[in-house]
Amino acid sequence: MTIPAAGTYTLDQAHKRIGFVGRHMMVSPVRGEFTEADAQIVVAEDPVRSSVTATIRAASIVTAHHDRDVHLRSPDFLDVERYPTLEYRSTGLVQQAETDPIFYWARLRSSNRLSRRGAESPRQTRTSGRFVLTGELTIKDITRPVDLQVEFGGARRDPSGQDIFGFTATAEIEREDYGLLWNVALEGGGVLVGKNVRIEIAGEAIRQS
Repeated sequence: MTIPAAGTYTLDQAHKRIGFVGRHMMVSPVRGEFTEADAQIVVAEDPVRSSVTATIRAASIVTAHHDRDVHLRSPDFLDVERYPTLEYRSTGLVQQAETDPIFYWARLRSSNRLSRRGAESPRQTRTSGRFVLTGELTIKDITRPVDLQVEFGGARRDPSGQDIFGFTATAEIEREDYGLLWNVALEGGGVLVGKNVRIEIAGEAIRQS
């Protein structure tokens, strides 16, 4: 795994997606995104001491349906006139170990090395490109802890000579935790708009000179 050079990186506006998935009438997913967002990533000499701050323009929400977008910007949901941005600030970064099944199956093949009581040797692990980014998400002036499951996509130098790296990140939040309470009860049970929202982020970061 190639570690990005230490320094300050910003989100590449041409290579980003700040997306989300909700559920309509308890049965179908609705995808959307925020088209306007900025992020600053400070990569430390010790990578796990790196940090992230991000600002998302609430009014930039789109779901490919005009009336739904207008409703999501209204006081029923994001209330973009009163709360123009969503904010994220990281509080820590932890690299995840990856269990390698190759070691596990190799041990099973050598059955004579297993304990007669049936106990198996523990699986060996290796470092991975997966991290947990702990942090705080603020929506409508309400701040809650949100941990992002981050997958590092790699680092390299682009044709323009800039140092870049790529990443994806996911999380799930409960929208009612942020005062997004509007809903309609369905006759057969359930609600019109699902309460859980999945966050899906993909991006590229560029090192600032």
